[in-house]
Amino acid sequence: MATVDDAKLHIAMFPWLAFGHLIPFLEVAKLLAQKGHQISYISTPRNIDRLPKLPPSLSPSIHFIKLPLPHVEHLPENAEATPDLPYNKIPYLKLAYDGLKDSLVKFLETSHPDWLIYDSAPYWLPPLARNLGIPNAIFSIYFANALCALKPTSPLLSEVVDDRKNPEDFTVPPNWISFPSPIAFRLFEINRIFDSVTALDSQVSDLDRIEGVFRGCDAIFPRGCWEFLPEYLHLLQELHQKPVIPVGLLPPTYEGINDDDEPWRSMKEWLDKQEKGSIVYIAFGSEAKPSQEEVTEIALGLELAGLPFFWVLKTRLGLADSEVVTLPEGFEERTKGRGWVWTSWAPQPKILSHDSVGGILTHSGWGSVVEALMNERAIILLTFLSEQGLNARILEEKKMGYSIPRNENDGSFTKEAVAKSLRLVMVEEEGKVYRDKAKEMKGLFGDRDLQDHYTDNLVMYLKNHRNQKNSRFMSV
Repeated sequence: MATVDDAKLHIAMFPWLAFGHLIPFLEVAKLLAQKGHQISYISTPRNIDRLPKLPPSLSPSIHFIKLPLPHVEHLPENAEATPDLPYNKIPYLKLAYDGLKDSLVKFLETSHPDWLIYDSAPYWLPPLARNLGIPNAIFSIYFANALCALKPTSPLLSEVVDDRKNPEDFTVPPNWISFPSPIAFRLFEINRIFDSVTALDSQVSDLDRIEGVFRGCDAIFPRGCWEFLPEYLHLLQELHQKPVIPVGLLPPTYEGINDDDEPWRSMKEWLDKQEKGSIVYIAFGSEAKPSQEEVTEIALGLELAGLPFFWVLKTRLGLADSEVVTLPEGFEERTKGRGWVWTSWAPQPKILSHDSVGGILTHSGWGSVVEALMNERAIILLTFLSEQGLNARILEEKKMGYSIPRNENDGSFTKEAVAKSLRLVMVEEEGKVYRDKAKEMKGLFGDRDLQDHYTDNLVMYLKNHRNQKNSRFMSV
């Protein structure tokens, strides 16, 4: 009979339909599979087909379960993830995601996983899992700092009231954070996402979705570690009175991309010709698309800064996006040889690991931040959506990143602000603190032994809880 230590688990995973979620879920799946466990990774057909290829050693352990996305009015055809859609169409993707409920339940009923790990969006899933007798947890791609900005669900804190009604209410830390904290949005940051936070048009708000998940889950698995932001991990436990098991920082692996593969080969040839640490890499994740005005100021700022650059520019979000952004006339000619603008998918971890790259202009998503710091890349910040403002406050406070100055009300910025910020962080003496901090943090963010330790802790928790469940059923 198998012992707790050698028992193998079957773990079902159900991420939200955004590649900033799909990829971290896949990273966790790979880490668990490396420990010998079987993973059912559940998503829609087109999303699964677009995921990075698995290394041959893990293919037998990770099974991709394709659930067709239901048709929803106003959702464009073949739009199965947030990069396929302009921001105003995302609510329809959430409705379609909710429509996966019945097919997901059928799979769970027939496959009997030992654990179900899901994202923050399926507020309807925890009670269904409980009815099926499946231990379940939320895996959050967000660090605990952002999660602590959400309303507590513990009955022990029933007297705590979330009285935030207007955008201005989110520009100060919530009242349940008892220690000094920078966790607050700037006004333009919360204004950009306030419609999804409050859910106009009678939809379920993002806050209600994640509150439902926190209220119903058995455990919380946030991205992060006790060596970074421990005070927020402790607070997260207090706010929900549930086990909080950090999964680690999730530094990415580079399998599946060889030096001879295009487009990486062409990129590498160009990068190889640049001076060490000279290039600023610009990318804003899979969901954020700067407006035309913002693209123009970024481009002119790059030109003004005079630094070598590699810019992954998202010109549109899916075929339904009619607002295609363009570069200023003559920009590419004027920066030829010094810069490269790439308008399709790029292997970001490979680019950031190249010696010629010295810094990154990023949206503050933790995936990009981890990839930057594990490679000692200095960070310049330009937030757009979601929890990015809360991440930026942490990075600013710890001198791990410098935010481009912006208008507080509308978030606008100038080419001069872009140029000055890039030069400060990349080359000037005043910004040496950011370059030094990036080197210092590599020891934490690039520590794969530490990641292995957190994976082992997660596996131990999953095994112990699975066996406790089985023991209860056997004793009935």
